[in-house]
Order: sequence, then structure tokens, then C-alpha cells
Amino acid sequence: MGADPSGIGRGPSPVIAEVLRDSPVSRRRAPGPPLGFSLTQAMSLPVPLECRLKPILIAVGLLLGFRAHSETVAVLTTEYRHNSHADVIASRLVLTDRLDGTGKDSPLKMVSVYTDQRPPNDISRLLAASHRFRVATNIADALTLGTGSLAVDGVLLIAEHGNYPKSETGNTRYPKRRFWDETLAVFRKSGRVVPVFVDKHLADNWDDAKYLYDSARELSIPIMAGSSVPGSWRRPPLAPVPGEPLEEIVILTYGSTDHYGFHALECLQSVVEGRRGGETGVRAVRMTTGGAVWMALEERRVDPELLSAALGRLVEGPLSTTALREKVEKPILWEIDYLDGLRARVLELNGAIQGWSGAWRSPADRSVKATQFWTQEARPAAHFTLLLNGIESMVLTGKPAWPVERTLMSSGLLDALLRSGQRSGQMLATPWLGWAYATPWRWHEPPPPPPGRPWGEQ
Repeated sequence: MGADPSGIGRGPSPVIAEVLRDSPVSRRRAPGPPLGFSLTQAMSLPVPLECRLKPILIAVGLLLGFRAHSETVAVLTTEYRHNSHADVIASRLVLTDRLDGTGKDSPLKMVSVYTDQRPPNDISRLLAASHRFRVATNIADALTLGTGSLAVDGVLLIAEHGNYPKSETGNTRYPKRRFWDETLAVFRKSGRVVPVFVDKHLADNWDDAKYLYDSARELSIPIMAGSSVPGSWRRPPLAPVPGEPLEEIVILTYGSTDHYGFHALECLQSVVEGRRGGETGVRAVRMTTGGAVWMALEERRVDPELLSAALGRLVEGPLSTTALREKVEKPILWEIDYLDGLRARVLELNGAIQGWSGAWRSPADRSVKATQFWTQEARPAAHFTLLLNGIESMVLTGKPAWPVERTLMSSGLLDALLRSGQRSGQMLATPWLGWAYATPWRWHEPPPPPPGRPWGEQ
């Protein structure tokens, strides 16, 4: 087929290769830790020779460009249609990372799919017929493959589309907790656990999000969640110096407030979590809408220099507040005040922008840095390949590629901000978000994406 000009689509994923190279062989346990053991205790158990050799065979296969072994995964999704999240994530397991059979195979094998809803344009049955994976009647069936016991090496929980009610805050109430509880029931009955990836937020409300997180820790379940945007491309390729202090950041977003606003919060956390002292927690939040947003800009509750720099990554030429007013009918401002004094401002500006960007200032030299968080808005949506690379590394090694605490914080922020909006934009104290985390994760520039093609194509 000739040489591939892009870095995505041929050869081993850099993420997977790095994790496999650095991970001790003894950390791969085919059966998973028995319930009641800590992860440390489980890793100290005797490991059969075949289990010690498995990651070596996987690494060799990846480095040679083919699969020496496939870890099996079950996909639990709300609906599976063309260009849905189930499609752009899970279909890569059967259609390669280019979604057309011409790209790189995944080291994961999709062996079952459960769909909670089946719209007229469902494609899961067609894919199952052509790729011979199980169409499960329920979640337990997807995880056990009809054996009565856990029979897969990983779980992808993808609840992002479908006909579901809205919560009182306007957040779509996807059945993530139900999916999670039914998954836990299989884990408990089977006496073992496997890694789980939860697409986007952990849940539409703080209580359920914290429940998922706490129960995963209780049972030592390797878990990741989150958006495809933080690890995607940045134009220009910028990130704060690890450990440098930050005092203010502005993030711009567009689209639906709950769905796309979550991506903005994930971008925010991915930038600020590496600041000096790590993540310290959030003191208070406020959501302002409509004309009050323009008043907030006049009151300089948003740094005008940072706003201008962030806009400059999405539009050509300067865009004044007057011009923004003419273009943006329903502006939204999220204000987030962190316990260490960092101020974050997120602006939804539908009508003026289509994309995500950010600008921040460090007190070190007062310089402003700004970047666009770029995603491939065309098939094959290569930013989902980057997301899948992280999922693959977790399923193969049992080690999350980025911190689930990021997504726990983003989930809690979204819920709190929407609740502030319910209260006419009152500043809402958030003591439940006053917790800290630190992570070695750092953004690195990905290889170039493959060429895009129209969304309607395969």
C-alpha cells in the first residue's frame, strides 16, 4: 500500500509502546485481582509463566506492526449508529483506526455489544454479522458471553447518544449508573474485575459520578473516563511548563452547553492540573447567561487580553465586544475559582466560533500563551484514535493512561455550574470539589492525522 505519510495509521501506538516498555511484566494478570485484595497485594501474587510472557508477546506484535494477542472487550452503549460515539470509538476495533479497513488494527478485540436503544439507523447488527461479535441481550450477557462468569478483558461504557430525559439542570440523563451497577454485579459474582473506560463524564450529576469513582476504588477497578479533546492536537502546540504557577486561564467553547461544555472543562483541567502544587480543588463557581455576560466583560471579570488571545486562535482578525454581541445571541460565562487562587473563565460563544481554544498567563513573565484544541471534524475523526490509544494501554497493562480524577472534577464542575445557572447565576460554594490530585500526565503533540473525508462516508 506504500508508505503512510501520517503517524496515525501504521505501526504501534507510541502510547502503547511506551507503556508496555515501562510496565513491569508482573503487572499483567490475566484473571484480574480477586475481590478483597488491594492492587498492591494482587501484584505480589505468584504469576504463571504464560501470564508473564503475555505482555512480551503483545509488545513484540505491536512493534512488528501486527497483533500477537488480542485482549477482548465488551462494548456497552446507549445506541450504535454511524458517527455516534460507539461508532467512532468501538468501530475502530473492527474497521481499523481509519474506520475503512485501511489503517492500523487495534490490539483489542470487540467480542460483544449491548445496545440500550436501537434506532432505525442502528449499525451494530450489520457489523456483528460481518465481524462475528456477540449482540448481547443485556449487560450481564455482554460481559459473560453466556458463560455465567466474566469472560472479557475490558469494558467500554459508551453512553452519549439516544433518547433520554433531561435532568433538572438540563444535563442529559444517560444511564451510566445503571450500566455501572450491572457491570459491578457481574464483577462481584465472578470474583474478579477488569479495566473499564467510561466515555465523557462519569455521570450527569455529582452524586452518581462520585459513586462510580468510589466504587471503582473500593474494588480496585482500573478506570478511565473523559473527553477525546485534551489529548488531541493543539495549534500551535503549546502547554504550560510542568510545575509552573498559573493565575488565570480563559477557555472558549461552542455547541450544546452540557455536551460540548464538558469538553471545554476537560481541556481546562488538562491544562491546569499540571500547575505548581497540582490540582488543589475548587472553591466556588458561577454561571452567567444572556446580557449579564456582556456586563461581566465590561466589569473585567474576564481578562480582556486572554479573551482576545483565545479568540485569535479561532477567528481571523480582532473581534470586539460589540462584534461579539452582534454574532452571539445567547452567551454563557462560567467562572471557576480554585482554592489556590487560580481563576478560570469559560465562555460559550455560539455564532462567533466553532471550536475550542484557551489562553493563560503565568505570573513568571506575564506572557500570554494561546492555543486551539483542534479536532478532526471529518471522518475518521482521528482524535478518537488518540482516545482509543489510551484505552488500549489501560486494558493491556491495567494502568490508566490519564487520571480519572480529572474527569471526576470535570463532571463535578459541570453539575455545579449548571446548578448555579438554575439559581440565577449566584456564586455557588463547592466544598465537595475542594479536593486535590496530582498526575504525571503531560500533553505531547500527536503525529499528524490522516486525511479527512466526508462524514457520510464509511
